[in-house]
Amino acid sequence: MPIQTRRDDDGQTLVIRIEGRFDFSTHQAFRDAYEHGDPDIRGYIIDLSETTYLDSSALGMLLLLRDYAGGDSGRIVIENCNNDVRRILSISNFEQLFTIR
Repeated sequence: MPIQTRRDDDGQTLVIRIEGRFDFSTHQAFRDAYEHGDPDIRGYIIDLSETTYLDSSALGMLLLLRDYAGGDSGRIVIENCNNDVRRILSISNFEQLFTIR
C-alpha cells in the first residue's frame, strides 16, 4: 500500500507515510488519508522516508493539504526526505510553506 496513516504518540497529529512514487496516481489515496474529518487532529507529519519520486502533482497535493489544515496556521511537517526529494522541495521554495526536517 503506497500510503499509510497512523496517529503520532500525541494523539493529535496524523502521520501520513508515502511509499514509492508520490505522483498523480496517489492523488485520491492521499486525499482520503487526511480528509476523514477527525476533530482531534491538529497537525500532520508527511513521512517521505520511503518516497522514491515526487512530481509537480505531489507538490500540488501538499498545497491542498496545507489549505485543508488551515493555510498559514496549519501545522504540517515534511520529514525524512531523500536528497532528490529534498532538492525538489527546495527548488519549489516549499521550505517557506512547510517545516522540512
